[in-house]
Amino acid sequence: MNKKWQIYETNENKIQEIQEKYQLNKLLATILVNRNITDKEDIRLFLEPTRNDFHDPFLITDMKKAVERIVQAIEKQEKVTIYGDYDVDGITSITVLKSFLQDRGLEVESYIPNRLEEGYGLNQQAIGKIVKSGCQLMITVDCGISAIEEINYANSLGIQTIVTDHHEPGSELPAALAVIDNKRKDSNYPFRELAGVGVVFKLIQAIGISLGLKEEEYLKYLDIVCVGTISDIVPLVDENRVIAKLGLMLIRQTKNIGLRSIIHSSGYSKIDSNSISFGIAPRINACGRMGKAEEALELLLSKNYNHVSELTRNLNEHNRIRQETEKNIFENAVKQIEEENLNQNNTIIVGGENWHHGVIGIVSSKITEMYFKPSILLSFEEDGIGKGSGRSIPGFDLHDALMQCADTIEKFGGHSMAVGITVRKENFLKFREEFEKIASQAHIDEIMPVIQVDSKIDVKDINKDMVESLKQLEPFGEGNRMPVFVFKNLRIDSIRALSEGKHLKLTLKDNNTIMNSIGFNLGHLAEEYRIGDKIDVVGVLEINSFNGVDSLQINMKDVMRSL
Repeated sequence: MNKKWQIYETNENKIQEIQEKYQLNKLLATILVNRNITDKEDIRLFLEPTRNDFHDPFLITDMKKAVERIVQAIEKQEKVTIYGDYDVDGITSITVLKSFLQDRGLEVESYIPNRLEEGYGLNQQAIGKIVKSGCQLMITVDCGISAIEEINYANSLGIQTIVTDHHEPGSELPAALAVIDNKRKDSNYPFRELAGVGVVFKLIQAIGISLGLKEEEYLKYLDIVCVGTISDIVPLVDENRVIAKLGLMLIRQTKNIGLRSIIHSSGYSKIDSNSISFGIAPRINACGRMGKAEEALELLLSKNYNHVSELTRNLNEHNRIRQETEKNIFENAVKQIEEENLNQNNTIIVGGENWHHGVIGIVSSKITEMYFKPSILLSFEEDGIGKGSGRSIPGFDLHDALMQCADTIEKFGGHSMAVGITVRKENFLKFREEFEKIASQAHIDEIMPVIQVDSKIDVKDINKDMVESLKQLEPFGEGNRMPVFVFKNLRIDSIRALSEGKHLKLTLKDNNTIMNSIGFNLGHLAEEYRIGDKIDVVGVLEINSFNGVDSLQINMKDVMRSL
């Protein structure tokens, strides 16, 4: 698949100014300029944020109301229930708020809807159970902003609700006692991209300030807040960067024995955004996907080492089953795509019998990544109803496209890049045809994947100190991707495929300088190139540690022949 390499236009004067003024190497200065981080305070905040860089939580709309009601609950020792979500953001949100309120002497229950039976968000049956338990105040975390009817129902039963959420509100806000969501249209808070657990952190910060607590009483939860923030793929800028940067330092010495156990079991020796995204998050998410979210919550709340060990084994087993289930669905979907030549279409829509609802969205993401086409996967039950998930590519609004073929869909929801959808089996082929037509009219075939390149580098100029300096830009994630560089006119000195042809291993030569390179999922290129070929490479610079020996290498993202 052809990809477009888009290299930033270099502002050499600005780079030199930043380099000299703040004593940075040229590579760091280049990346900061590319990302429009050039002001002294912005550079400090990006490279060295502190606890003083959090915004005032009382700037958030309805925060004062929420804090006053929760303080009242603390003083009167009322029973409180936290209603959350089954993903990492939801589970960490409950963990943080429940722990903080229990430390204040409150009796706190929590409720997580079962993903497979109840689905996302509030439902009336759950609210009925909460009311019967004697709860006087319900606080939602990572959900609630669209629960208009459900909160009206809670009001009718005499239970008060505080909503904390980070999703986009609709035209109407729920009639809760307080609605804390920085995406409210009337919000004046300086940052709107907090994860659900970030909003919870602002709530406990505000309560802590109101009660005159020491900062440590809420800052000590930044390890858990960091896990939820990075896992929810919110932009790691502004206040999210402060959370992630400080939180990662706390994770490395965390006192949460559940978090410590899951880190150890994941096999990652280095604690960074990568180990959270690919080690911790999948294991916690697997619980929710398999309908066992409470076990992940128990793990993060437990103080019993034996219980934590047992729960960690359970999480790993849920994750293993999730991986196996996901692999089977992926293989079935790819087989269907190849047999029906669906990869020739502008879009890919496939369906299967009783595919697991908890993992179908992950598979859709993989299909979209593999073919660079919007994909929708549907699981058909015995009643002929197909429920599924869809993922899109940049430049194609999936939600808008589905609105144009609503006559073949039972219901759907989501946003431009991801949706949940329900289609009847008898309408499946008609829906696929209609959706493909809409994509064709949008000229989706003209959209090309773009790789943003920070700078061109000569291999001879690369050294370990330069690569080590890039760590100052961590944590990487949404809104702060790893720097990507282009290396030109390199001669292939050796080439081979690894892992049964899946990956590509090269040694590249620039005059007398040799550089190792690895290309994950680029193994097919081993048949296209030979020793002696001149190529251009885009990739990430990294230090590969093997058998106690460090070596520099390029983690390749794309390759093309040199002009």
